[in-house]
Amino acid sequence: MPKSKSKNQKSKKQAVKETPTLSLKEQLAQKRKAAQARKEFISLLTSATFGSVFFGILLFFVGGIKAALPGVLGIFVISLSYKYPRQALYAFIIYVPIGGTITYYLGNSPILQLAKDAFYVPALIGLWQTCRKQGLPIIIPQGIKIPLYIVFACSLLTLLFINGGQQFNPPSVGLLEKAPQEIPLGMGILGLKVFLGYVPLIGCAYYLIRDKRDFLFLSRLQISLILICCVLGFIQYFLLLTGVCKGTRGLEGNGLFVTSLEARCYFGGALLYSPEEGVIRLPGTFVAPWQWAWFLISSTFFTFATGFTDPSPIWRLIGLGSLVTVFINAVISGQRIALALVPICFGILLLLTGQLGNLKRFIPIGIGLVLILGIAMVTNPEVVQQRTESFTDRWEASPPQDFIVQQFKENWKNVDGPLGSGLGRATNSARVMGETKLVETYYPKVLFEVGIIGVLAFLGLVTSLTIIGFKTYRSIKNRNFRSYGAALWVFILFISYNTYYYPLDVDPVAVYYWFFAGVLFKLPELEKQDKEDANPQQKKNKKPLKTI
Repeated sequence: MPKSKSKNQKSKKQAVKETPTLSLKEQLAQKRKAAQARKEFISLLTSATFGSVFFGILLFFVGGIKAALPGVLGIFVISLSYKYPRQALYAFIIYVPIGGTITYYLGNSPILQLAKDAFYVPALIGLWQTCRKQGLPIIIPQGIKIPLYIVFACSLLTLLFINGGQQFNPPSVGLLEKAPQEIPLGMGILGLKVFLGYVPLIGCAYYLIRDKRDFLFLSRLQISLILICCVLGFIQYFLLLTGVCKGTRGLEGNGLFVTSLEARCYFGGALLYSPEEGVIRLPGTFVAPWQWAWFLISSTFFTFATGFTDPSPIWRLIGLGSLVTVFINAVISGQRIALALVPICFGILLLLTGQLGNLKRFIPIGIGLVLILGIAMVTNPEVVQQRTESFTDRWEASPPQDFIVQQFKENWKNVDGPLGSGLGRATNSARVMGETKLVETYYPKVLFEVGIIGVLAFLGLVTSLTIIGFKTYRSIKNRNFRSYGAALWVFILFISYNTYYYPLDVDPVAVYYWFFAGVLFKLPELEKQDKEDANPQQKKNKKPLKTI
């Protein structure tokens, strides 16, 4: 016992010696730096407040309160986001799953549909300027640079020659016909933003994470958001079930089978709730039900990753609890695609990440999941039966593979040429600029907009990303980092070649796909840093990670 005490005392003394004590000069320098930062923040806050209020007053006289309020918030957020890109990126990730709810609480202004970009775009500009000063690449990893440039070049050709031709040489109309009021170039710019606008999120996420603590904070933040949104989704269903919210019950004709914004129930946007007709489509916290479905599908990967790999037992438990809420919401939401893909994705993750062979961790987790889901199914047999019948009826009426093939054939025949029919021509958010076509599958939609050349170029980009992601996670030796990276890689693989509907075009997958690819590419550096922290000799020569 005395020997162990002496060893502990020695180690404590060594730790004290290793901890550097700051000199008076260094302490004063830190205080001056902190005071300067406070001064800059107060100055920026004052300028942003006065500037946003001034423009808000002008917007109020032009468009009323619906234009003024988003304008004030937008200018204020943009100013702060540019100055503090790290905080802006975290706010961006927080806003994505709750943006639909905020949009309708603040008056459903079209400007609010783009509110998340008030965090993202200024932060990206700030990051780009920082990278230029420090000589760091903004495109991460370097292996996707050439494929990305090819896709961008193809998109610019479509924008210039197809959208530009439609703008300056519009098709002639009949003598008594009225030419449509369109802005094809504006539509093309919006379409390009939707198509490639979030690719820089890879670099944003890569530089955002400075160390393991940042990584754990981000992964746990994501799990917390998923849990909160799933609890709100369950509350939404309960309010509809108990009659607090009426939904679409009691309507007549087509109103019983179409989502309606008037039926909105506290969270999210338009919904459909006609249980007497066997149709339910809940939006959760999002604008539309199918966005909620893809949020649940993507959340399967993140909850799985944290539930199996987080170093804290408490957070592993929270991750698995979030996974259970994802499963429950996949059933009660009425979204057939979520009901089908959430358990399939879970099974794929078990196989491809190797967790199925980790019996010590998998068996208790598996038993817990089976018990919880089994109890939920036993206590709500009618709900499970309705959703299962709805899924099988839909599959029999329109098998997904036939639907995808039909979409490919239709758009192959109708596309204007090898450069496509114009960027934004099949993008829902670009409809304010002109007439758009509804294409319900992703790669046929890309085919219609940028042609076969653009489709092949984009496939080259996502294939490069997938291959590099695979090599990255396979290079990781740390078990937890490797398992988390494997889950993210499976997510990238799944979304890269998924063509059913168009999740890469809208929230949340349009954000999560690129952002968490950046997280995956940072994991090898975190592993290296972890090894250096564990080795005192290497720690002295450790180089700081590349961050913003």
